[in-house]
Amino acid sequence: MADRSFTTIENQWITLKDGTRLAARIWMPDDAEADPVPAVFEFLPYRKRDGTSPRDESTYPVFAAAGIAGVRVDIRGSGESDGVIDGEYTPLELANACELIAWIAEQPWCNGSVGMMGISWGGFNSLQVAALRPPALKAVISIASTVDRYNDDIHYKNGCHLSAQLSWAATMLAYQSRSPDPELTGNRWKEMWQERLDAEPFFMEEWLEHQRRDDFWKHGSICENFDDVEIPTLVIAGWADGYRNTPLKAVEGLGEKSKAIIGPWVHKYPHFAWPKPRADFLGEAIRWWSRWLKGEENGAEDLPQVRAYIMDAVKPAPRRDFDPGFWIAKPRWTAPEMDVLRLDGARTLSIDGAARAEERIELRSPLATGTASGEYFTLKPDAEMAVDQRGDDAGSLVFETAPLTEAHDYLGMPVIRLTLKADAELANLCARLVDVHPDGTALRVSFGVLNLAHRISNERPEPLVPGEDTEIELTLDACGYRFEPGHRIRLSLSTAYWPMILPPPTDVTLDIDLGSVELMLPKLGEAERIVMKEPEDPSPLPTYIEHAPGDTSRSVTRDLTHARTEYRIHEDTGLHEHPGTGLSSRQLREELWTIADNDPTSMSGVSVWTCDMSRPNWFVRTISTARIACTATDWIIDAEVVAIDGEDEFFRKSYAKTVPRDQM
Repeated sequence: MADRSFTTIENQWITLKDGTRLAARIWMPDDAEADPVPAVFEFLPYRKRDGTSPRDESTYPVFAAAGIAGVRVDIRGSGESDGVIDGEYTPLELANACELIAWIAEQPWCNGSVGMMGISWGGFNSLQVAALRPPALKAVISIASTVDRYNDDIHYKNGCHLSAQLSWAATMLAYQSRSPDPELTGNRWKEMWQERLDAEPFFMEEWLEHQRRDDFWKHGSICENFDDVEIPTLVIAGWADGYRNTPLKAVEGLGEKSKAIIGPWVHKYPHFAWPKPRADFLGEAIRWWSRWLKGEENGAEDLPQVRAYIMDAVKPAPRRDFDPGFWIAKPRWTAPEMDVLRLDGARTLSIDGAARAEERIELRSPLATGTASGEYFTLKPDAEMAVDQRGDDAGSLVFETAPLTEAHDYLGMPVIRLTLKADAELANLCARLVDVHPDGTALRVSFGVLNLAHRISNERPEPLVPGEDTEIELTLDACGYRFEPGHRIRLSLSTAYWPMILPPPTDVTLDIDLGSVELMLPKLGEAERIVMKEPEDPSPLPTYIEHAPGDTSRSVTRDLTHARTEYRIHEDTGLHEHPGTGLSSRQLREELWTIADNDPTSMSGVSVWTCDMSRPNWFVRTISTARIACTATDWIIDAEVVAIDGEDEFFRKSYAKTVPRDQM
């Protein structure tokens, strides 16, 4: 069938029942009122006018040409939408999404069937809205998302505090402080801007009030009751991203109604993600929507339940444009069988049946162990991804196999078990699965972290009893990997993973029973090698007018005189103009983390965002700063937003809060 012509509606106002007016961009197949079409809805705060316009313009025109309308709506307080955002995935946000789905389904151009799609925020709320069962919502595609907001998002991980919590709070403070576009809102733009600047929250204040997995985090976590989701879901992620666990957790929890795709990618849509190889996301999506929104019998329900890229002997590098490997398919996902690796008397890991080591060893990692960890979630295939692990391994307890004599293929979530005792009530444990190449290069394949007070429950933690042996089980993040002959499998254990993980109040020493150590690796098992179609367009993103180039760098500075380590991030998007709207934008992020040797309470972080928007004779800027420091008993946070209109300061606001540390 020939592609259908379509029209782009640059801005459509949708008025909610409470009078709030939300801004939508719609890609509408022509003659839809005479020949109604299904619609795909995306709902997020990242600004359709500038923030997500490149990826929107790579996706929704293709859907529209296939006879599927695209409806991209900004959450209240974002872009040109009225009001003020009230948090992440709040009941108000999800209720608004359900109302918007009903509005779309009632339009004369819609056939009554709506799909919901998105990456990250939009992937999260797609699953969460599906659990609310709005009648017109028939299918979901969720990319780089989570089913568990506490353990698999940007705030906490098994009770450990992620530094990304500050980074993300600073990001959202910056994003939400930007003004609407006067070209769409007219003279109301400054009044709207003032309203959101006055009332926008500093999200971290709320996040730190919930350091355990309480009802705040259970809300929106569909793993609380997978049965709430009754519609087909396609769940996609990349091994290089922090949301790598979700596809396998989704198929385990949702069963036959869910399908999973996992590639080698960072936090991007698969048709333009890095590292390559990419996947034909647009073709996959159109097939999914055509089956569930149009009723076409195209076999989408018979797709393998899991398709995954098995990475093969990948080497870390300053930039990874392509990761070697191969695609496999598993028609049905079942719990994998495990290879069990134990330590022998020589402290060598061996698979199955090894004689147990009979000794104990102490571990206290330098507090700056972890600078090779990269970001929690990654947007570029550079040093945002984990780099060579040998530096971090120097501060870790390291065990490895002899050189392998045959290839070992794994897919799933590794697990470690061990017995330890600590000299304090609170401690963190980090475990990393590493591929050691014959030349010594070390690639992180998977990792896991655990606040040991959360060893039994993230909801009801229990402090350690100093000096008392405790059995620990730690599940690492999902991975798909082939260890080649001649390589070694390494297990690296550390008590620090900074700056990704913020330290506990005590510089703890662990005493580990080596005879108890077990590393369980999930075997790939029966799987079919497949060819995954790549995108027809190798460069699908539109080209914008560059007025100033972007720049990025990451650096680690160790001050040997003052026993202090600094980790610095510089990200500049450059200044780019949308050729259709004439709107130019630029974002600059400067972030610094510091820590002193042997003093976990010396940790501090500061993230500064500068966001510019401009047209001829119009310029606005916001500067958003967020900080965190700590004592043994408290988290100390503060933030500031400054807004500039032209050359004049328009607004200034400060936030400050001290939150008691959860002592468990």
